[in-house]
Amino acid sequence: MPDAGSKLSVEDRLDIQELFAKYCWALDLGDADGFVNCFTEDATFNHLWQGQMQGHAAIRRAVQELWYDRHTWWLGRQHLANHYLMTPEGAGVRVKAFFSIVQYNTEYRTNFVFGIGTWDNVCVKQNGTWRFQSVQINAWMDKDKIPWAGERPAPVVRGKS
Repeated sequence: MPDAGSKLSVEDRLDIQELFAKYCWALDLGDADGFVNCFTEDATFNHLWQGQMQGHAAIRRAVQELWYDRHTWWLGRQHLANHYLMTPEGAGVRVKAFFSIVQYNTEYRTNFVFGIGTWDNVCVKQNGTWRFQSVQINAWMDKDKIPWAGERPAPVVRGKS
């Protein structure tokens, strides 16, 4: 593991991107074991509707609740991650990424974008395998949730000349 401020190896970067892929595949296909295996034993998972949970048992319960209490939300869903920023931090790597969630609605046979936002996760390498130590989901539900580095643009007032 490189020290903070140094570059990650290409192999570590690719392994972390594959961790995100394993997370998305398991989440979107209802694979509880595969999903939980993406996390360390003591990981924290902060989800928009369910709040923060810690550890494999809590994460498993939360994802099963999503799949089976809201099954029409999950069947046909794809979580997509991109534009990774990876920064060594402490014993791990902070990984920021954009996400989008697209879905095929099985009842109406239509496709739509369910949501977009950002991730702010910490990954650690355990026994040669990268896992999530923490997952922080920032779904863009309001303009104040959208990250912005510059000065916020003034709101546009429609209908005034």
